[in-house]
Amino acid sequence: MYFAALLARNENGWQASEPDLDDVETLGDLSDLARAAIAEEETVLVFIEQEDAWFGVIRVDGEEDPRIYVSDAAAAARSSYGEILLTDELLGRDPEDPLDDLVDLDGTEDGDDDDADEDVVPGPTEDHVPAGPLGEAGLLSDLGMSDKELLDLSGDGALTGEALGEIAEAIGCADVLEAVR
Repeated sequence: MYFAALLARNENGWQASEPDLDDVETLGDLSDLARAAIAEEETVLVFIEQEDAWFGVIRVDGEEDPRIYVSDAAAAARSSYGEILLTDELLGRDPEDPLDDLVDLDGTEDGDDDDADEDVVPGPTEDHVPAGPLGEAGLLSDLGMSDKELLDLSGDGALTGEALGEIAEAIGCADVLEAVR
């Protein structure tokens, strides 16, 4: 089960809502959804959680690129919402070359038969996603949660389903988060 919340910070404090993620397919879509919730230069956080598996925090400040933290990248990679957050940049990969789609793993063009290599097992792929936290652990430090505190919530066995509540408590918006939960 997933939970998502959009927390917008303005001069009056935090406001929370439950975003509709049905039409969100990319990080750009998620960023646009966050930006639509606030005035120009204010901060928006998007919390996404898959119960007891992983959580992600996306921070959008005005027109700046979103900043991302994921508690367990390998777990998130097995999730449709997690895949949105695990961009090539975050994973340290080069974006795929469109010409790669024209060549099979055995080096032949699509549709060509190469019977000599039928029993060859492909080597490691670039699709490997590391287990554990990934992203910018300091993205909430100016709001009241240090990178160490955020990393501690992601540690082995520490994810209890209450991580987002602990984050919200640290940054001063636990009451508004609880209202949408």
